[in-house]
Amino acid sequence: MKKKVGSIILAGSFLSTTTFAAPVTPESVQLSVDTMWIMIAAILVFFMHAGFAMVESGFTRAKNSLNILMKNILTISLGSILYFLVGYGIMFGNSNGFFGTSGFALQGVDDIGFFVFQAVFAATCATIISGAVAERMKLSSYLLLTILMTGAIYPVVGHWIWGGGWISELGFVDFAGSTVVHLTGAVGAFIAVLFLGARIGKYNGKSVNAIPGHNIPLGALGVFILWFGWFGFNGGSSLAADPSLIPIVISTTLLSASGGVVASALYSRIRFKKIDPSITLNGALGGLVGITAGTANVSLFGAIIIGLIAGVILVEGIRFIDVVLRVDDPVGAIAVHGVCGIWGTLAVGLFDTANGAVYGGGFELLGVQAIGVGAVILWTSAAVGASVFVLKSAGGIRVEREEELAGLDYAEHGSNAYEFKESLTSSSSKQTDNVNGDLVERLNQLGSSMKKPKARKSI
Repeated sequence: MKKKVGSIILAGSFLSTTTFAAPVTPESVQLSVDTMWIMIAAILVFFMHAGFAMVESGFTRAKNSLNILMKNILTISLGSILYFLVGYGIMFGNSNGFFGTSGFALQGVDDIGFFVFQAVFAATCATIISGAVAERMKLSSYLLLTILMTGAIYPVVGHWIWGGGWISELGFVDFAGSTVVHLTGAVGAFIAVLFLGARIGKYNGKSVNAIPGHNIPLGALGVFILWFGWFGFNGGSSLAADPSLIPIVISTTLLSASGGVVASALYSRIRFKKIDPSITLNGALGGLVGITAGTANVSLFGAIIIGLIAGVILVEGIRFIDVVLRVDDPVGAIAVHGVCGIWGTLAVGLFDTANGAVYGGGFELLGVQAIGVGAVILWTSAAVGASVFVLKSAGGIRVEREEELAGLDYAEHGSNAYEFKESLTSSSSKQTDNVNGDLVERLNQLGSSMKKPKARKSI
């Protein structure tokens, strides 16, 4: 057999001629390297969805873990298909200033690699909502909202800023998506939570109860995965293997995230007398979101400053949303992606080394950045608000009280992520498999009644 294979290979080598091979040119080599870099970056961004799944499940209660996992894997799957069919065309098709009108189902599109990279971005925007609505939203309603986000709402924002739309013509700068991806997802999450309401036991009168997550180490693993994937998120946005640009982007990404960790840890120590682990983990994500808009436009020192400020405003943002606005976001996604997304976008107007106010460029760029942020908030609020209103009116978006108390794992999927030991029950004869609600309700009441001096959240 080996002799036959060897003979075939040898014969093929004699038959092969340069006539059948494409000529190798510097341009073709550069194209190959660029394409390979974009594909590697797309794979890194895809892997971020594992990070989101770990963070969201770790920082929520055990009885909802399977539901979190299902939402995340269905988001990337549905999002990719919807973005292929409709979203890409709206985002990058021929522009009329507000949305694209060609390229649906990639008709006439040659750069498939660019589509792949943008598709995983679209799913990232949608999955931000998953954590904010965790533990009480119907899976069907969430999936319908995901379809609308990836198929229309997010692509319109993307077209305005990255597809040649009206905001981009103003000179708006968002290199990798502090506004396009993160702010859009956060605003969608905020509006959805307003319609959805808080979890049972979160607010009792004027008191705010902390509902602890069940597995902080799992959430920490998710944060590290997200940080790792973010090097592709930002680095791949160069859209070319540029040896002068990519090292800068990777460096500013690293330094800003590090600044976010240090600032959130120290500030939580000052604010709460102890370094809060969940807030510190969120600090990394806040620093990453904050640098995403200007990662290619700021200095290394500027990146550290952006991260440090992001870490501080993250802590106050979580408290403001939770305590003052009384908006129940179990994983702090609105603060991480929304508050830090706004800061990161505006920070470009200050720290852009070419046109930023700190470098003598005046406040014109800062004004343009503010206009872009305001426009995206208005559009996303209106579009998501109308969508959720219709969904709520049509059949409701929230699970029943009994289902929420028992946990969405069993209510939505008929199973549990973990086996609860019967020794935790008052009667040793009871099994959790029958899910009559006793044990899980007691666990829920235990978590919701644990009051702490300060409300703690995470991504």
